[in-house]
Amino acid sequence: MAKYQETLEDIKKTMGVVLDQFKAIPPDVLEHEWEPLKKYALSESKIPAKYRELIGLAVASSIKCPYCIHFHTRAAKMNGATDEELAELAWLTRFTTGWSAILHTANLDLDKFKKQFAESEAYMTKQSKQKR
Repeated sequence: MAKYQETLEDIKKTMGVVLDQFKAIPPDVLEHEWEPLKKYALSESKIPAKYRELIGLAVASSIKCPYCIHFHTRAAKMNGATDEELAELAWLTRFTTGWSAILHTANLDLDKFKKQFAESEAYMTKQSKQKR
């Protein structure tokens, strides 16, 4: 139980408050959930904080989680995301989920899709290099 209390204290030190979500999971699980959350979501990592939060918001919007949408929207803004970036992200999220629905409904051959995209990728890469 001492490790649980230490983890709660670390959460409060890091976030200013212990959110109820941390108390909603078993005490023996909390330290294992907190450490990677703190490392990858609340500290410096390979992905800059603003981009992590925009990714989180896109996922949250796709799964339609109001808690996650609120958290990641506020965290994205806290890390410098603009209203214009949030608007673009909203479209990109709809774009990806919309095309996913089309591709799945049409039951397109995945291997063929990968080959076609490889051709497109090579072409667009070549075009991009020519513009530089």
